[in-house]
Amino acid sequence: MRIAISGPPGSGKTTICMLVAKRLDCDFVLVGQVFRQLATERGMPLETFQRLAEEDETIDRELDARMLATATSKDDIIIEGRMAGPMLKAKHVPVFAVYVDADERVRAERIAKREDKDVEAVLREMRARMRSEQKRYLAYYGTDPSKRELYDLWIDSSDLTAEAVADMVVESARRVRADDAHKVKKG
Repeated sequence: MRIAISGPPGSGKTTICMLVAKRLDCDFVLVGQVFRQLATERGMPLETFQRLAEEDETIDRELDARMLATATSKDDIIIEGRMAGPMLKAKHVPVFAVYVDADERVRAERIAKREDKDVEAVLREMRARMRSEQKRYLAYYGTDPSKRELYDLWIDSSDLTAEAVADMVVESARRVRADDAHKVKKG
């Protein structure tokens, strides 16, 4: 089972990805970690690398290639990344694509608590990051990764625990897998 979990910063997608991977006993990949690894390989601070990525499409293309190679190397894997689901679908890689969203303020509060920062400062950083990524996604992919129609499941995690969201993802993915298996038997 290949599951891609996408969503904005602070939505809980990383925690949910790890919980889903544990419940399904499979590996997981955090595309953000791969991006950070690319920055480190180039000896650049993350913020500088992010700005460079706005101008240098090859950075996202290299990130995409690494993610795609990892995602297709296994049938049972969980991938967390903003463009993971839409990209895998566009490449005709079988995937159950999930988008986890949450209210902007809730997301900022989560990040502020996790990183021991001021909520207002986090809101400013989060908005700048989202603008940067939005610019890249529209320029490089011609799409907005937060469009509902790109996903098989859309969850608002604002008032839910990560465990509850992980349960929803696992249950939905298993149901889709069972439906697909039934269709194959009938076909």
